[in-house]
Amino acid sequence: MKSSILLVFLMTVFGISPSFAAQDYMVQAKNTPDLKVVFATVESVDQVPARARIGGTIVGLNVKEGDVVTAGQEIAIVGDEKLALQIQALDAQVSGLTAQSVKADADFRRVQSLIGSGSVSKSEVDAAKAAASSRANDLKSVKSQRELVEQQVTEGKILSPSKGRVLQVPFTTGSVVMAGENIATIAADSYILRLQLPERHARFMKMGDKIILNGNEMGNQSYKEGTITLVYPEIENGRVMADAHVDGLENYFIGERVRAWISTSDRMTIGVPENYLVTKSGIDYVQLKSTDGQILDVPVQRGHSFNQDGIKMVDILSGLHDGDIVIAP
Repeated sequence: MKSSILLVFLMTVFGISPSFAAQDYMVQAKNTPDLKVVFATVESVDQVPARARIGGTIVGLNVKEGDVVTAGQEIAIVGDEKLALQIQALDAQVSGLTAQSVKADADFRRVQSLIGSGSVSKSEVDAAKAAASSRANDLKSVKSQRELVEQQVTEGKILSPSKGRVLQVPFTTGSVVMAGENIATIAADSYILRLQLPERHARFMKMGDKIILNGNEMGNQSYKEGTITLVYPEIENGRVMADAHVDGLENYFIGERVRAWISTSDRMTIGVPENYLVTKSGIDYVQLKSTDGQILDVPVQRGHSFNQDGIKMVDILSGLHDGDIVIAP
């Protein structure tokens, strides 16, 4: 008697459901999520364009589709021959105005030195001063114009706006582009899983729900878990969209469709260890202990398999009830 009580106590401590004998198992109905398989699409959170800031000809293209780039990396160079000609013209103007400014300063200093002798009037001094100031301002203006053109040349360098992967490069070296054209499309280095489900499941989905991704499609035998981060409030064409975060999506292609499992509702499930089932003539049976102690072979309908505390279990869809006691064959 004491040994039986000790056995029951130990089985209770270690979470073993049978409470009668070592090979008995008490069936317990549990409320579990009803998982549905859906197809989801790997998407980038942001797709940012790398645009040309000036018009001209692409003289250098440093990336291609699929390349990984960092923020600020040089993607392409747009050159404009007119800018080089403008710089040459402005250099000539700077040279001429520099000489005129030097002469105007020398004239002003000469006239200013003679004002004490009375040989020049104050108006002549003011005119020489105004001429020197005018030449200096003209030189400053042309230099500013040259800096503006140099800045336009610098803007010919097209830089990546963010870290990520290059999705599209619609141009080649030698292509003529206009200011504002998209030279490359960058998928930001942050990926999500976009789900589309029938609208009847919309009321059951909410932020924070778990999602399971089948890792076998990428050669990984394990399943990846994620979390729904956004449920869109609009239903379009009878479908509701949701976004989920799952680690490891950077190994997938943008736009790739993958299988995922989500919970659409809850249902009562009955599970028994897989080794308690016996298949005869294509029908699954379990040995059920009746209330009077008799052992009966009861046919059951097998569902999906799952792991529970390291034990491989089978979901029983019909044939058993909560509280039934089954015996291992």
